[in-house]
Amino acid sequence: MFEDRSGLLADNPPFRGYGAAVTAGPDGARVFVAGFGAANRVLRWDDGRVVDTACGVLADEGRHAIGVAAADLDADGREEVYVHNVASFGGTSNEADLLLDPTGEGTWRDLFADPLNRGRENYRVGRSVAAIDRLGTGRYGMYVTGYGSPGRFYEVGDDGGITDLADAVGLDVVTGGRSVVVGPILSDRTDLFLGTERGPNLLLRNAGGTFVDVAREYGVDDPEENARGAALVTPDGASTPDIVCGNWNGENRLFTLADDAFTDTAPPDLARPARVRTVIAADFDNDGRQELFMNCLGAPNRLLVDDGGWTQTGVGDALESEGLGTGAAVTDIDGDGTLELLMVHGEGEAQPLSLFAAPNDGDWLRVRPLTANGAPARGARVDLQTDAGHQSRVIDAGSGYLCQMEPVAHFGLGSATPESLTVRWPDGRERTYTDLDARTTMTCSHPGS
Repeated sequence: MFEDRSGLLADNPPFRGYGAAVTAGPDGARVFVAGFGAANRVLRWDDGRVVDTACGVLADEGRHAIGVAAADLDADGREEVYVHNVASFGGTSNEADLLLDPTGEGTWRDLFADPLNRGRENYRVGRSVAAIDRLGTGRYGMYVTGYGSPGRFYEVGDDGGITDLADAVGLDVVTGGRSVVVGPILSDRTDLFLGTERGPNLLLRNAGGTFVDVAREYGVDDPEENARGAALVTPDGASTPDIVCGNWNGENRLFTLADDAFTDTAPPDLARPARVRTVIAADFDNDGRQELFMNCLGAPNRLLVDDGGWTQTGVGDALESEGLGTGAAVTDIDGDGTLELLMVHGEGEAQPLSLFAAPNDGDWLRVRPLTANGAPARGARVDLQTDAGHQSRVIDAGSGYLCQMEPVAHFGLGSATPESLTVRWPDGRERTYTDLDARTTMTCSHPGS
């Protein structure tokens, strides 16, 4: 399916990288790639090439970045970027995290470096990072998984002060936390699935701004497996998304909710063990059905198509049988209506980034829900009805493994005609649109803005 577009990367030397997060810049998407002992990269489309624009505090050369996510923490309409630095395997690290705030003048500052926040830096070791709008206000906090230490959950006050509220809201769990995927999984608000190793997964249901683990009750704890990547995928017409969990050299899971419990419905092609790192759900070929991509470490990558039962298909140039895959992210970086897949490598050895796309002639519709402050509404659910069926997407707040996808609901249409679209924000408000055109990008303002 995929064709190699790595030649579009203007400067692409071997690189040890891990997570990647997509945020909206003033001139298009920007992909923040975490550098592990190397400078971070910030990629954007510029005059037919993908260029690295990282400098200063963004590049932060020398630390060991691993997980990364973006969201609007201070309600100013612009997304901050949280970078989790890890200089040891577990416990604590001697490298602090970064919380990068755009000033609006093209520069960035680290909020942890503000004198107001002295002593509030994070030195606990984790893996993935995710944005959570726990109250539905459009003001996000950042959750950092713990790996042998309690997780962190940071919110930013009006004065710029950073506060860890993990113990107050039920997110100070101690696990071998690897991946975190966020969205309206059980409640109408923002819930979390936390994939772990050496112990059970967690499913943290939002109970009015605090979180309660119901993984065992709902059958997703899976204590004998070692989770890596995770993603949400919503079958046609389903009110609850399925949870795809890629396990390290163990059977992969497709948790589907029925009769108040999840059961593993993974067919053989999906369940087959692999050296999984990141799992991504996206419609790469614009045919109206999502594919599942598994970025693997030192083994061939895998692609599955939804033909009524998730079967493996040819991955094309993105096979990378000797790729040391870590993170991966999806965005339409060149604005042509077809998604690009950026793959990051570097577990044990530096390798160049890879960029792939699946050329096609299918129609598409892209939807950007916004908060009341004008920032991406991560965690919102978008449902599209066409004359060929129903599709659902959740605006990504954290998924894959160490990563975060673009804050856009991308719908492939094939030859279908879009009929109606409903956006449900994390506060429960909804808005429905019926005047839809293919091959366009819609911006959907919050009903309260």
